[in-house]
Amino acid sequence: MATVELSKENFADIVQGHDMVLVDFWATWCGPCQTFGPIYESVSEKYPDVVFAKVNTEEQRELAGHFQVRSIPTLMIFRDQVIIFSQPGAIPGSVLEDLIGKAQALDMAQVHAEIAKQQAGQA
Repeated sequence: MATVELSKENFADIVQGHDMVLVDFWATWCGPCQTFGPIYESVSEKYPDVVFAKVNTEEQRELAGHFQVRSIPTLMIFRDQVIIFSQPGAIPGSVLEDLIGKAQALDMAQVHAEIAKQQAGQA
């Protein structure tokens, strides 16, 4: 599956409409982004059930600001509309595949229960 370009107009629809979405925040002038891009594309071919998306931080400054992206590339993984991973820096394909496996294996019922517990403690 090819990567999907995200904008503030389609971001919510993509994240809410899929169980798992990986988002690569990048820019054309960023050397590490240029290195990571082909790795990201290649790994996306192995996971047809996962949405691989990209946010060009130069064109989508508001979106990058909303997610407090301070360094690029930054990879975020959303599962059931929850950010379960966020980290700046280019990573090797094997590490990306390992992350995807861990994200897929995560017990989201437990994650949602923990979020509810934290929100109840703040109320």
